[in-house]
Amino acid sequence: MRSRKPSPQTVRVLAALLARAADWRYGYELTKEIGLPSGTLYPVLMRLADQGLLDAEWRASDRPGAPPRHAYRLSRTGVAFALASVDAAAATNTLPGATLA
Repeated sequence: MRSRKPSPQTVRVLAALLARAADWRYGYELTKEIGLPSGTLYPVLMRLADQGLLDAEWRASDRPGAPPRHAYRLSRTGVAFALASVDAAAATNTLPGATLA
């Protein structure tokens, strides 16, 4: 696993996934929730999955005739990494979307 701190975009993805850590999430849903374009989001998701921080699987669509969709959720290691990353970003006031009190 990389020792560098995650990018602000990665922290946003981790925070969104952490908010519903047990749920499978779709990329499209995450783009709408956190406002990252798909060209930024999907490389982050792939990198996190390659590092073992996300579980990823193809899931059948709810719509008849629609193709399967890739779904993501934090792995056990990913939950710990997300907690540490979000906490570190909050402690340094670099948590995306956070406001100073």
